[in-house]
Amino acid sequence: MMYFLWGKKIILFAFVRFWSTRGYAWLISQRFGKFRNVNNVAKFACLNASLAWLTSTECIMAASLGVGAISIMAGSDDLKTEDTGDESVEDTKDDLKKDQGSEEDEPAEEPREPRIRETPEDIKLDAIVNTLAFHPKQDIFAAGDIDGDIYVYSYSCTEGESKELWSSGHHLKSCREVAFSHDGQKLFSVSKDKSVHLMDVEGGKLVTRIAKAHSVPINALLLVDENVLATGDDGGTLKVWDMRKGTSFMDLKHHDDYISGIAIDQAKRMLLTSSGDGTMGVFNIKRRRFELLSEFQSGDLTSVAIMKRGKKVVCGSSEGTMYIFNWNGFGATSDRFAVKAESVDCIVPITDSILCAASMDGVIRAINLLPNRVLGCIGQHVGEPIEQIARSRDSRFLASCAHDQMIKFWDISSLRDMTVSDYRKRKKKDGNLKSLSKKAYGGGDDFFSGLMEETEAKQEEKEEDEGDSDSDSD
Repeated sequence: MMYFLWGKKIILFAFVRFWSTRGYAWLISQRFGKFRNVNNVAKFACLNASLAWLTSTECIMAASLGVGAISIMAGSDDLKTEDTGDESVEDTKDDLKKDQGSEEDEPAEEPREPRIRETPEDIKLDAIVNTLAFHPKQDIFAAGDIDGDIYVYSYSCTEGESKELWSSGHHLKSCREVAFSHDGQKLFSVSKDKSVHLMDVEGGKLVTRIAKAHSVPINALLLVDENVLATGDDGGTLKVWDMRKGTSFMDLKHHDDYISGIAIDQAKRMLLTSSGDGTMGVFNIKRRRFELLSEFQSGDLTSVAIMKRGKKVVCGSSEGTMYIFNWNGFGATSDRFAVKAESVDCIVPITDSILCAASMDGVIRAINLLPNRVLGCIGQHVGEPIEQIARSRDSRFLASCAHDQMIKFWDISSLRDMTVSDYRKRKKKDGNLKSLSKKAYGGGDDFFSGLMEETEAKQEEKEEDEGDSDSDSD
């Protein structure tokens, strides 16, 4: 009987504890909904399980029920986050598809065509450029600077296509003159270091070097033919070289000062030199002898060129005056023409009658000979003395280099079709030069320049008509 009564108590006690435990489990699950953090739920379960009136078995049951509820709820949260993640990925994919569709709908931007300029872009070097020369067959030019470096560039009117092909630093001192061979495969150069260099145009490789070509620095260079080269130095000595042997067959000194320029006639017989002593020298390279010196001029003769189909010789001077000689009349000048410039340092023939002259005032002038007239301004390096100018192989461009370290290009195509009448026009009151290119002052940048030129032309026509009427009345 006693065992029966203890059995009833045990069964009743187990029944009560069983339902109380389920109640606590239900309370935990209800309270869990108020907590967003799983750690808080776990704490709540542990606190409820640690109540004093629960037995160790009940604590274990409560803890296990709480942990189970936590795992169930955490699993449901993970499912929710996975669902939201899948939804976000799908939304992102949809957005990407929409963006791709919109991009496909929009017309693709066409690539910009490169801008075509009237002249190649100006080029700036790291040092002052002394000399320029154009290639006889390709759109290539060479430049030498005061550091002794030589640069070879390709030039183009397409914007961004002018580029450096190669450079050479073979000279130890300032490079004073460069010249291409007639076939364009060789490049000759002379320097203040007294040497003569011959390089390969394709890669800039040094082929021949005459180390001590002169006893003093070399200043002038002229290529007579593929194998004959003429050089003049600061002491007034002229040498003519046979490059096949690397030796000179003419070595003559008849000038008292530097030789500034060298020219040769079409027959390649007479060699002309201009000198800082104010004289022009005449040398016969066929007979390998000196002919004569001209009379002394008041200033240095800085350049020399042959014009009028070989009938006239023109020399520029440091005083801004141009001296004109007749062929076979080299002893005395036949005419002189004041350009009203600080100097005429370099002259380049463009046609039989028109030449371009560069000056220390930074202005490049177009000048007509016989009648002697300054036609206008081709271009300028503002306030910087111009070292040299060169004409391109097709006579379309003129390149210039100055102390501003710039190589500039000028359009001279209009000079070939220009004719000058013997009628002397009235000089402008302001004294400004007429601009002959858009890059020159008063060119394309000056809005009223065309209108002013038209009005001036009309006034000149009226003056000509009035003069003709007066002459008819007489």
